Amino acid sequence: MRRFLLLLAVAAGAAGTLVLSLLVSPWWWCAAGPLLALTVLGVWDLTQTRHSILRNYPLLGHLRFLMEALRPEMQQYFIERNYDGRPYDRDVRDIVYERAKYEEGRAAEEPFGTERDVYEQGYEFLVPSMRPVDPPERPPTVRVGGPDCARPYDMALLNISAMSFGALSAPAIRALNKGAALGGFAHDTGEGGLSEHHLAYGGDLVWEIGTGYFGCRTDDGGFDRDEFTEKAAREQVKCVSVKLSQGAKPGIGGVLPGSKVNAEIARVRDVPEGETVISPPYHREFDTPRQLVLFLAELRELTGGKPVGFKLCVGSRTQFLGVCKAILAEGIAPDFVIVDGAEGGTGAAPLEFADHLGMPLTEGLITVHNSLVGAGIRDRVRIGASGKVATGADIVKRLVQGADFTNAARAMMFAVGCIQAQRCHTNTCPVGVTTQDPRRARALDVTDKGVRVHHYQRATVRSATQIMAAMGVRDPRDLGPHQLVRRIAPHELQPYASLYDWLEPGQLTDRPPGTWARDWAAADPDRF
Repeated sequence: MRRFLLLLAVAAGAAGTLVLSLLVSPWWWCAAGPLLALTVLGVWDLTQTRHSILRNYPLLGHLRFLMEALRPEMQQYFIERNYDGRPYDRDVRDIVYERAKYEEGRAAEEPFGTERDVYEQGYEFLVPSMRPVDPPERPPTVRVGGPDCARPYDMALLNISAMSFGALSAPAIRALNKGAALGGFAHDTGEGGLSEHHLAYGGDLVWEIGTGYFGCRTDDGGFDRDEFTEKAAREQVKCVSVKLSQGAKPGIGGVLPGSKVNAEIARVRDVPEGETVISPPYHREFDTPRQLVLFLAELRELTGGKPVGFKLCVGSRTQFLGVCKAILAEGIAPDFVIVDGAEGGTGAAPLEFADHLGMPLTEGLITVHNSLVGAGIRDRVRIGASGKVATGADIVKRLVQGADFTNAARAMMFAVGCIQAQRCHTNTCPVGVTTQDPRRARALDVTDKGVRVHHYQRATVRSATQIMAAMGVRDPRDLGPHQLVRRIAPHELQPYASLYDWLEPGQLTDRPPGTWARDWAAADPDRF
């Protein structure tokens, strides 16, 4: 209620001064006029659908837009006075907002060139061709589904990464699914279960199964095969992803505060209402790489042949090679692997975990790609990349590093209106994205934000295809590690083809090179 006190005070003042102007003196119109105008503006804020912050904070929300408008000028003011040594680097969030708001995506052009220090160690650039090509008329997709998959799925280059209902509000989930339906790309449910909000607009779904087995869970927290089979049969469910770990906090499960676990969420997740939900750190259905592979095969059979894979934040190369050995031993493979970078994550995580556990996305991708290639099974398994993917350049870099498709979470949250208030865990999100308070969630207009998600995804994929065309490539499969270069010293540049080992198909089973030989020998299909 406090959010509306300013509007109520202004409306009361307008009514009072209006009475005084009619009964006492016309001079009171000097106050009544502005107050009436502000009252009308506040009512408009409450009823418009374009800005969530104004729907939750009428009148007061305009101060935020004023500060956003002043930000570049104030940043330059401090730079010129040496109060900040860094050049102004445009926030990725602003790029997402621009692409989401406008149908043609107006965020691609800025005057006066790059604002990055191109001579800084670690600076990377993609290699343009002296003979660029025209981008494809239709954005490319990648077919997900190996030889054991009866119902493969054509995945877009950019999709919605895992975000659960419960962590996100019902309108936010609906807006994401509406955007996916409009744009023909996939929407990962997150581990919080398959809700009616995921199914609301017919967008394609990747149903994620986490360690808590939410939505297909027995009373004692185990995996319910009957409930899984029933829900996986839905036409909207195109793929199933088993989550082993996530980038922000590998090794520990997710946490949903009890204040967010209302009756609907409890029903969707098969958990008690009002109690904090903590996912276990590990799966009860498997303990070894071999058991993981067999579990994935069982899920594929229960779905009727839909693509099934798993997601992880890579830690040990030896352990992942154990999965590769299990695939070779059993003769069955997952249809995809989603690599989550340690730098990713939209939710709360212990600081030590976020900063110190797991491989960054670049190393994780290259590790998984080379492991599958070296084991001779890369052609059967598609690789997805998630972790701070927000722009067309991000997509192309991840494709160069070994991915077949990418997923975005944080950028998609920006597209539905997230302003990074960092109050997700308090249930008081000011724009209705991460709250289960219906009075706050009403601020997020599903129709408007669903279109924004569609606009953002389409503009970003278009940017990626334009970048590839400038590199002389129309098909992502033609990208290679020689087309991404990193500065490793002030006067030295190296392409990724030289910076990392790139294995040949089947090389691990024949004569593994260098440190790969040690890790391959240590890899055990029957022990993580």
